[in-house]
Amino acid sequence: MSNQPLPGSELFDGVSGQELFSVNMGLTYRDFLVLPGYIDFNPSDVELETKLSKNISLKRPLMSSPMDTVTESEMAIAQALMGGIGIIHYNNSIDEQVDLVRKVKRYENGFIKDPILLSPEHTLADLDAVKEKYGFSGIPVTEDGTARTKLVGIVTNRDVDFERDRDIKLGKVMTTDLITANVGISLQEANNILRTSKKGKLPIVDKQGKLVALICRSDLKKNKEFPQSSKDDQKRLRVGAALSTLPESRDRMAALAEVGVDAIIIDSAQGNSSYQMEMIHWIKSNFPNIDVIGGNVVTKAQAANLIAAGADGLRIGMGPGSICITQDTMAVGRAQATAVFKTAEYAQAHGVPVIADGGISNIGDIANALAIGASMCMMGSMFAGTKEAPGEYFYENGIRLKKYRGMASLEAMSKGGDKRYFSESQKIKVAQGVSGYVVDKGSVLNLIPYLVQGLRQSFQDMGFRNIPDLHKALREGKLRFERRTESAQAQGSVHGLYSYTKPSMRAE
Repeated sequence: MSNQPLPGSELFDGVSGQELFSVNMGLTYRDFLVLPGYIDFNPSDVELETKLSKNISLKRPLMSSPMDTVTESEMAIAQALMGGIGIIHYNNSIDEQVDLVRKVKRYENGFIKDPILLSPEHTLADLDAVKEKYGFSGIPVTEDGTARTKLVGIVTNRDVDFERDRDIKLGKVMTTDLITANVGISLQEANNILRTSKKGKLPIVDKQGKLVALICRSDLKKNKEFPQSSKDDQKRLRVGAALSTLPESRDRMAALAEVGVDAIIIDSAQGNSSYQMEMIHWIKSNFPNIDVIGGNVVTKAQAANLIAAGADGLRIGMGPGSICITQDTMAVGRAQATAVFKTAEYAQAHGVPVIADGGISNIGDIANALAIGASMCMMGSMFAGTKEAPGEYFYENGIRLKKYRGMASLEAMSKGGDKRYFSESQKIKVAQGVSGYVVDKGSVLNLIPYLVQGLRQSFQDMGFRNIPDLHKALREGKLRFERRTESAQAQGSVHGLYSYTKPSMRAE
């Protein structure tokens, strides 16, 4: 930024962040623009490494929300592979949430520790169901379809492609001449076996012939494709989990710590409560090595209380989500851009990163959130409808859809989502969210590279190579902004055309 004019210069257009948000009016990401800076680097030179919390750094400022239609193990694995992190929701039992976290932590070095299994008595129709649900069909076959008995075969597409009778049992079509490896084999050794055998899958068995793990050729390729993946000091993928402030969350916390969860988010709609402060203090006292992110908050006073309680990060947002109706229903909340700036300004002075949660629908919203002080952006609707999001696809009027619902919708609250609204014991439920459907977005593994490349180009336009430099310029008043009117917003979007082709949100 050495070629930028200094503050006070007659060439210094716009206003500082402090001036922009000094008006007594709530602003959203669409209400302002960052003025362009000086470019002397390429988009590929931009580094997006950032802080999730005091002690956890990630390569990408992107994370998926702890919603039951957004983040379970498959989404969390994809987020971590791409350099971000997924937060597993708590609309489930303790065992179910722990199992989801365990699946992420076990997805390491290409070894699949809990593969889908079938028995010789299962049929091709059962295999079809697995393929439809999980997207793959190379399935190990054990004597009883569990890991408790011996591996007896494997069934792949080549075994069943031309079979019309889907009631045929797998025992009649599976491949029994297997190439296996013994437990304890290294990834490099397994890779060499796959290369020489030209097999797509390599079962790893113990001395009794029981399946311990499975290695897929495609997964080995992926290990080379994701150099930015988020990993802990044991080279396991990072994953977070959500907790409520209810007493049962202490049991959840202990179980989650046992399987290696990296970060905990206290998932409350209004985080400035004695319950949350007590929970943060208890977690930090009993599990000091696990970072705790408090929230949701939108004011400096709320942020101050949670930071004083020991929060390692803050989650910002109350009502801006596309499925959230808190502001309409409760008349409480804050415009998201103002909330992010005000809380980030306070938290930064205490070394606590903030997460912008909600109100993000495109790359520009992510860039604006980072520009006004956020270190991470949490998204629900952006990742809902992807292949990795929980739920089944269905068609309506020829359009492929998936369900997406707010955790304060009546539907989600009936499953346990009311734990975040201090209303779990009330007979009358007042919804603060809705249920709906979103269009199929394909895989997160294609969507995130698109978002990352767009962010790099945005940073280039702003004139910054990384997030720390961007935040430094914000604090010093060198990053300049400008409010824009509704007509300016309209002019800045698509207008004046008879029709147009909407860009695809995927990496090409």
